Amino acid sequence: MTSVPLSARPGTIDLPTMRQAGRDMLGLALMDARNQTLHMIEQYQQAMSGQGMDFPCLPELNPPLWELGHIGWFQERWIGRNLQRHQGPRCDPQASMLASLQPYADRWWDSSRVPHDSRWSLDLPSLADTKAYLLATLESTLDLLAKTPDEDDALYFYRLALFHEDMHGEAFLYMAQTLGLPLKLSLPAPGVAREPLWVPATCWRLGLDAGHGFTFDNERPAHEVAVPEFEIDAQPVSWSQYVEFVADGGYDRPEFWQPAGWDWLQDKAHSEGRRAPRHVEQIGVARSEGWGGSQGAVLQNLFGQTQRRAGEQPAMHLSWWEADAWCRWAGRRLPTEVEWELAAHTAARRGFRWGEVWEWTGSTFFGYPGFAADPYRDYSEPWFGTHKVLRGASFATRARLKSPKYRNYFLPGRDDIFCGFRSCAL
Repeated sequence: MTSVPLSARPGTIDLPTMRQAGRDMLGLALMDARNQTLHMIEQYQQAMSGQGMDFPCLPELNPPLWELGHIGWFQERWIGRNLQRHQGPRCDPQASMLASLQPYADRWWDSSRVPHDSRWSLDLPSLADTKAYLLATLESTLDLLAKTPDEDDALYFYRLALFHEDMHGEAFLYMAQTLGLPLKLSLPAPGVAREPLWVPATCWRLGLDAGHGFTFDNERPAHEVAVPEFEIDAQPVSWSQYVEFVADGGYDRPEFWQPAGWDWLQDKAHSEGRRAPRHVEQIGVARSEGWGGSQGAVLQNLFGQTQRRAGEQPAMHLSWWEADAWCRWAGRRLPTEVEWELAAHTAARRGFRWGEVWEWTGSTFFGYPGFAADPYRDYSEPWFGTHKVLRGASFATRARLKSPKYRNYFLPGRDDIFCGFRSCAL
């Protein structure tokens, strides 16, 4: 079994403060991210030894070779080829660009122009040539960075490229999970379960303003939101809690599901025979010796190996539909994203714990009032109204990406990411 050394990272360049990092630290972080990307593709090679790099065409996957080239393309497109890179968010995305180091780069790796399913049939360069492209684009980036002023606008695209690569690094991991590749990645030990927390009514400043380091466009602008008092779980819903829903016929009772969620479930049941969360091989209330206790038991496939999940660990690989159905069964609800953000900031000392799994919220993804898209137009706006917001982070997220202000978003049927949820009282 191969290993991904997520813990072997220079601490100072893998902290949330990298959003404010200056030129020198940013250069080290960019090298660190590229090293991690190349290390990850080596793990894929070893895991697929003798089988090549051919993978099935699935809606939630990209071909790893395409994913690798796209990372280099994105960095080169917004830095090496971008004559307005020093203008940061004020850059005109339609302005003329310099030529790529790779003549067919845009035809291969521009995710805005290359339809998903066509990525399996592209005449992509070899793995060796793609690695050479990644090294060349990084060298160009670092040369330009050395001449860049230590100012937020001037450093904007360097920070964006760093976090973009970190996001794809996590995507490599959940793709490996989907494919059952034998990567060794330890999950955090279960924490102490605490009672739900009561958060008093307040007016919360949701989001961030520009001018204090890097911000994503969907995090801006900060604005005041009146939040009534609410009760929220101190930690994500555990396997022990989720098993009770399954044991009570939760996957056979349409009254707990929204109509679109029930249709999603029936499709999964028909195509995969699934009556439990993704990758779960066995789930149920413990009734026999060997399962132990009475809290339920879960066997889940993680990176190609069947493992027993501890009852206190967060339930993982759950779609938004499943999270919503559990809440309806339990007589609770998903938190709004402003409730989640408020609790993460104000209730941490009382036991609010996050960062083990991405957490679905009840909020549909939209721009904040006054939203303005940054030059990378495809990052946020195309997904407004169709995707659901997740907050927090997962065990596979780089620490420098972890922020209680960060907004992740996926379609409600996605369950391949490392996602779970917590609940609020009605």
